[in-house]
Amino acid sequence: MKKTILWGLLVVCSWAMHVSRVVAAGDPEAGKKKFYTCEGCHGVAGYMNVYPSYHVPRLGGQQPGYVVTALKAYQAGQRKHGSMSGASATMSDQDMQDIAAFVSKFRGLNNDLPVTGNAAAGKEKAAACASCHGENGISRDPSFPTLAGQYESYLIKALQDYKAGVRSNPLMNGFAAALSEDDMKDLASYYASQKRGLTLPLD
Repeated sequence: MKKTILWGLLVVCSWAMHVSRVVAAGDPEAGKKKFYTCEGCHGVAGYMNVYPSYHVPRLGGQQPGYVVTALKAYQAGQRKHGSMSGASATMSDQDMQDIAAFVSKFRGLNNDLPVTGNAAAGKEKAAACASCHGENGISRDPSFPTLAGQYESYLIKALQDYKAGVRSNPLMNGFAAALSEDDMKDLASYYASQKRGLTLPLD
C-alpha cells in the first residue's frame, strides 16, 4: 500500500494541474423541484439497483461540483446506466447545478450503515485516498466526491468498475488497478461506517 500511496499522490499532483473543476452555483429551491424525478431511487433508504445488485448511492451532502460532473458524464455517455442516462438526457447545465445545490445542503450526522468488510483495515488503506476525499472521507474540494456515509456495496461496485475500466478516470483507474477484492471491501467498509457524511436528500 505504501507504493500505491506514493503513486497516487504523484498522479494527483499531475492530474490536478490539468483538470477543469466544475463548481455548482445553482438554486437549491429550484433544485428541490427538479429533484422529484430522482426521488424514486435516490430518496428511498436502502434502494437497490436490480442487476448488478448494489445500493443506489446516497446523494445528500455530496459535493456539488462532483454531482454536476457525474450528470454531465451520464448525459455524454461517458458513464453508463440506463436510468441515469435517461434522466440526464434533457437536463440543461442550470438544471444540473440546481439539483447539485439542493442535494449538497444536507448533512448526515448519525449514520449507522451495515458493513461486511474490515473497517479498521480499511482505515489504514484509506491513507492513499485522503488527499482527494478527505481524512475521514468527507471531501473539502467540490470536485471530489465525499465517500463517508456512502453505501458499502455502491463503493465496492465503483472500485470494481474503475479497475475494469468501465468507469474512466486517470487517477481512479490507476489506483483501483492495484486493489484486491478484499482491499475494495475494506475501504468501502471504512467509509460506509463513518457516522458523519452522506445521507438521503429529503427535507
